[in-house]
Amino acid sequence: MVRFAALRAIMGNRALFAGLVILALICLLAIIGPWIVDPASARVGATIPRRPPSLDHWLGTDGQGRDMLTVLAFAMPQTLKIGLAAGLISLTVGVVLGLVAGFSGGIVDVAVRLASDVMMTIPGIAILVLVASNVREMTVGLMALIVASLSWMVATRTIRAQTLSLRERGYIQVARLNGSSGLELIFVEVLPNLLPFIAASFVITVSNAMLATVGLEALGLGPQNDLTLGMTIYWAQFYGAILRGFWWWWGPPILAISFIFVGLMLTSVGIDGFVNKRMGSST
Repeated sequence: MVRFAALRAIMGNRALFAGLVILALICLLAIIGPWIVDPASARVGATIPRRPPSLDHWLGTDGQGRDMLTVLAFAMPQTLKIGLAAGLISLTVGVVLGLVAGFSGGIVDVAVRLASDVMMTIPGIAILVLVASNVREMTVGLMALIVASLSWMVATRTIRAQTLSLRERGYIQVARLNGSSGLELIFVEVLPNLLPFIAASFVITVSNAMLATVGLEALGLGPQNDLTLGMTIYWAQFYGAILRGFWWWWGPPILAISFIFVGLMLTSVGIDGFVNKRMGSST
């Protein structure tokens, strides 16, 4: 019954339902895509370069003779991998710091708050460009770590603020009087009530991580030896595809990125509406 109630709640939230459907379809395409295309057609010189879409190449070919449909099939999961990995790393750091700071208070809270405030005032894109431009060989994993290192502040501030509010609730005080330890209070009493906020923070963190990733890749600072959506756009502009009218080279990756961000945006709006409704019902 609880599962059906949760399913009805999700379906009743149109923005959340639409966002989850879009993201599920994107993830499905990213999973099955590499299995239904010919990997050989993604190699340099596999066919005639700069050919428009046809029956042989549904999305045409790029300037290096690679089939664009195959390139997208391999680039989409790599881009999603970077965004999800960076989002998970930064969310984990943010949740841990937010819980510790909000529940402990005192000098620990001041130190975490000051660190997050200082990091948020520093222009992140400048640091990302500086670090990425000095890395000898960029990889997908290293890209995720670099982006995650500057994406943990939002989750930290959100979880800290909610933890500060929850620790003053009556049931927390009762549990503390009953002898519950600090870790028990965090994992049993506080953390379950933070799950909607953690979910919302995760979506926002993944969105910010993917935005930073695509921005770096569009500047040519992404993984040179891996196929990603951002690097596909970089090579398209590097070879003048926009000026030369090769729309099939840069159009499909931009469209794929747009669908990803639309799905993330709708999911974020839906979760935010659910969280606000829950907060309103609990006051």
